[in-house]
Amino acid sequence: MYRFLLTPRWLGGTVVALAAIVVCLLLGSWQLGRFEDRVDSHQDTSRAAASASTAAAQPLSRVLEGPAARVGTDTVGRPVTATGRFDASHQLLVPNRTVDGRQGFYVLTPLTTSDGRAVAVVRGWAPGAAAGAAVPAVPDGEVTVVGRLQAPENSGSGGAVAGGLPSGQLGTISPATLVNVMPYAVYDGWVAADAAPAGLTAVPTVQPQGGDGLSLRAFQNLGYTLEWFVFAGFVVFMWWRLVRREAEAVEDRELGLEPAA
Repeated sequence: MYRFLLTPRWLGGTVVALAAIVVCLLLGSWQLGRFEDRVDSHQDTSRAAASASTAAAQPLSRVLEGPAARVGTDTVGRPVTATGRFDASHQLLVPNRTVDGRQGFYVLTPLTTSDGRAVAVVRGWAPGAAAGAAVPAVPDGEVTVVGRLQAPENSGSGGAVAGGLPSGQLGTISPATLVNVMPYAVYDGWVAADAAPAGLTAVPTVQPQGGDGLSLRAFQNLGYTLEWFVFAGFVVFMWWRLVRREAEAVEDRELGLEPAA
């Protein structure tokens, strides 16, 4: 009954179906490999970040060596030290920041260093609105700040706010915004001080947006993997369905049940 499979038409169709199945399986395997690579990369990054957060504090100039150095996922949360003088005249309040589920503001004071640059130091967080807020006095003389390196904020981060703020307030902590209000070059990112002055709360490490989970692309790769395997199964299903239909037609002809033309 299945001798028709040996005819040129069915041999050609079977070869095409097998080729389609092989292509679908290869593409599905490739997408699965891409997903596994992204998972491994995410795990490596997480381990590097965890290792960085428990490492001994290093000078900021060594962690971000060179003017073009940028904060990466492997350096977010890394303990750093910075020595210099606080510039109270350029202190800024950063509103709409949440700590322990409460709204408040960061107190950001630039620390000028011996290399002519400054690092944005968040000395702490205070609850309430930033407008007219009283904050602790800025220490005089040379100080050494110990804290954790944080990634620059972007317009979609946490409580970042757009422009239109009163003088003395900042919506987003990033080099692009600080360069407009600081008279000197600044390091990338910012430092959350470990020891907050009286009246302020130390700011916990802030993970960059999307930096604490798998990327959307990884799950897209997994979805494509499933799609290609489903396509392969669909090819098998359609081939078998056509075979069964042809076999039934052959059986009907042998029994003389083929409908008249």
